[in-house]
Amino acid sequence: MTSKYKRIVLKISGESFTREGELGIAPEELMLIADEIAEAHDAGTEIAVVVGGGNIIRGANLAAQSGFDQSTSDYMGMLGTVINGLALKEALETRNHPARVMSAINLTSVAEPFIRGRALRHFEKGRVVILVAGTGNPFFTTDTCASLRSIELGADILLKATKVDGIYDKDPRKDDSAVRYDTLHFADAIEQQLAVMDLTAMTMCMEHELPLCVFDFKGKGNIAKVISGDTSIGTLVTGGKSRKD
Repeated sequence: MTSKYKRIVLKISGESFTREGELGIAPEELMLIADEIAEAHDAGTEIAVVVGGGNIIRGANLAAQSGFDQSTSDYMGMLGTVINGLALKEALETRNHPARVMSAINLTSVAEPFIRGRALRHFEKGRVVILVAGTGNPFFTTDTCASLRSIELGADILLKATKVDGIYDKDPRKDDSAVRYDTLHFADAIEQQLAVMDLTAMTMCMEHELPLCVFDFKGKGNIAKVISGDTSIGTLVTGGKSRKD
């Protein structure tokens, strides 16, 4: 399978690492993630993966429920992403796909610091780059990190893996009349307040005209299909600030 894109950033939620309603890392789910990334990497695409940490801890939820300072809770959430990133690296390397973990906070015992030039060098060496600890700042989501790193690294597209097969006008798990979009403009997604990514992340994509594909990660081979240009997978969001009707 050939790739339409030279370089992508893939955003994976922490929940992807475990079974529905559970916490921690489920080995079979981790292996599924690694298999899907390895298949896409075999197509010759340079891949950076931004991992969430919701299967370990959600900083914002902890702060709201416990009364902790959100800055502290968010840093705890960042450490959750590091756990997932290290697990993914090991899973990829057992499949003979070299990977490097790069962190936005200083964790030199287990991860390299995120340096743009070094990440680009890893791409040249054929390595998957795993980005952890979000932006390194509290109050910013890993979605925002995914948008930021996509722009920094010159990605051709940002892929967001979700539990559903695209973007709907309402929650398809709650309303059977929900309609899925094949394509969408960023301005429409923001105006309709569709639950795609947080507003900061969406706005960054729109301002830099970075395409976004939201798709069901659990579908076998879906990453490889998206990067091959298969438009039947997920919802493609495009467009800049100056939308023309």
